[in-house]
Amino acid sequence: MTALNPILNFLTQPAGSKATEILPLEMPGLADWLDTNSILQTLNSAFLILLAGDQHPQYAEAQTYLDKLSASPEWQTSAQFYLQSAELITKELDQACEKDAALKLNLEQMAATLETAKDEVAAANAVWSVLFPEGTGIWGQETERVDELRTQRTVTVEQLNPHPIENPAKQVLFTSNALLTMPLGSADLSNFDADFQSQLAEAADDPQLYWYDHPIPIGIAEESNEILYGLKHLNHAVEFERQQQPDITDKVNCVLSVSVTHERLQTLGKSYLKQVLAASEPLDQLNIFAFTETDTNSLIEKVLLPILEHSSLGDDAKAMLSVFGVDGRYGRHYSFLKAIVPLWNVLVDPEIKATFKIDLDQVFPQAELLEQTGATAFGHLKTPLWGATGKDSADHPIELGMIAGALVNQRDIHKGVFTPDVTFPGSTLNPDEYVFFSKLPQALSTEAEMMTRYQAGTDFDGETKAIQRIHVTGGTNGILVDSLRRYQTFTPSFIGRAEDQAYILSARGQQPNLGYAHASGLIMRHDKEGFAQEAIAMAKVGKQVGDYLRILLFSKYAEALPEAMDSIKSDIDPFTGCFVSRLPITVAMLRFSLKVANLFNQGKTDEATEFINTGVFQLQEGLDFIQGESSSLQQTYEREKAGWQLFYQALDAAEKALQSGEGWAIEVQKATQEIVKNCHVN
Repeated sequence: MTALNPILNFLTQPAGSKATEILPLEMPGLADWLDTNSILQTLNSAFLILLAGDQHPQYAEAQTYLDKLSASPEWQTSAQFYLQSAELITKELDQACEKDAALKLNLEQMAATLETAKDEVAAANAVWSVLFPEGTGIWGQETERVDELRTQRTVTVEQLNPHPIENPAKQVLFTSNALLTMPLGSADLSNFDADFQSQLAEAADDPQLYWYDHPIPIGIAEESNEILYGLKHLNHAVEFERQQQPDITDKVNCVLSVSVTHERLQTLGKSYLKQVLAASEPLDQLNIFAFTETDTNSLIEKVLLPILEHSSLGDDAKAMLSVFGVDGRYGRHYSFLKAIVPLWNVLVDPEIKATFKIDLDQVFPQAELLEQTGATAFGHLKTPLWGATGKDSADHPIELGMIAGALVNQRDIHKGVFTPDVTFPGSTLNPDEYVFFSKLPQALSTEAEMMTRYQAGTDFDGETKAIQRIHVTGGTNGILVDSLRRYQTFTPSFIGRAEDQAYILSARGQQPNLGYAHASGLIMRHDKEGFAQEAIAMAKVGKQVGDYLRILLFSKYAEALPEAMDSIKSDIDPFTGCFVSRLPITVAMLRFSLKVANLFNQGKTDEATEFINTGVFQLQEGLDFIQGESSSLQQTYEREKAGWQLFYQALDAAEKALQSGEGWAIEVQKATQEIVKNCHVN
């Protein structure tokens, strides 16, 4: 494993002017007296020493230790995970160096480069040139890199949308995701009925299936309930719109996907929402529709399958349509929240022309928007850039069928709505950040893309020149129904983080390119730190492990797409593209193990142990999923792509049959509207 030796020596051993190593490795040895935490710490250290190569003084001891524990019934899962990861890293590096002579040369020069590095920035850039090239050359050149990226994202507009959104209250279906998990130990459940409490107690025996960033624990206090928080503020935002435009008479429709961490919560989600909404202030500006997995199954059974049967479309249709649902990783409900809108347009309300997704920890700061940008949230949604066509910076045709806004943190809004929610970080790095430091390109794309302001007479006037967005957030984005039906975009269900970033990748290879219009001034205030601290803390480890999985899955997903990875990365670098790595296993496993080692060194033993217990299970699952030429990932992507194609064929068939007045289609439409009615929760 000599390829990584320079990097690990730099991180773990004294060198040059450093008084102490960046990351001391504690490896007490083979003693039988070690407690559980010490064994896990030693396992992790042994893995890093193994990666450092046989020049490390404890290499033989590390190998012996891992081999011994791999034969132990109690520790073999973790030990074998580390041993397999070491083998996979060796294989990955060898194959990458064989294909890329420049990478091989760079690795060979790494030791000399690190020995002569004069500061932390130089050392980081040296390591990043191999493991994280998207981060190199940003520090110290921020202004130049922002200008370069804006140039790369420039769209020359040839035609604005001749039929833009005119009445968002009537034409836009707002969506969001409600993520539910088991109650906290301190939860007061006395307000829920006895049957609900009984079923909830039974659900406690289920294993956790999915991990979310900050799910809402059932029974959490109203002031900390993200669902209530987001819906109340959306209700207030619509009230503000009515004050500006009294002719707005329609209630705003809002669809929630109800996703759960434990299987038996599926049957409780809608009941929970009805009870907490009934006990809270009325949301009289909104029609809220909550879809559980039970409801999406009803749409498949009573709507989509009958359409396909009458249209003679598709074999094994039921299995293929299983892509349409809300339970699972983020990718699944994210795709549902887009796909429900063309179904709504065809079978419920043809006036719906678009969807716009918000996260429930984000709110429209309407007064500030009107004062500082000249328009309310609905005013920004009327921009004719949404649906415009033109040429991108490479002179390729592009359709801006999607739209993306930006975020400002609650603590920063006093500085103005155009305050970036992610700023350039300082140059003091944790050990794992020498391997991968996404905050740096994230800050770059936040400044270059999200903070661009359109002004007449400037390079970006929003009419002839605009910005297309690659970096988007999970909320504050939308897509036109017409574009969605033609491009049939989706996020694969195996994507567990950054489902928003993955969504557009499914449109790669289609012409014209599909892009997001940057809506300058369409900014939501991000409030999660103000009210959801308990839920955020509970999900901290799962979120971070999900970030490592993101590298594995994004990298192999990009390989599965019909377009060459180099072409994809040239468009989506630096931020979205940094998770599409040429050395995904190496980067993900180094990040994981260095993070764990650092937590142990900081005395955060419980957190380090939770990292290993969570990470070994999830990362092993991820490694198994991506292995092989015809991997499970490749097969899942192909199957889900075919499933979504079938879904849109069904909508096309239903639309034609309704236009012809066919009786079966009218019955399907009635069935759809009945299901939607049953999902109305306020």
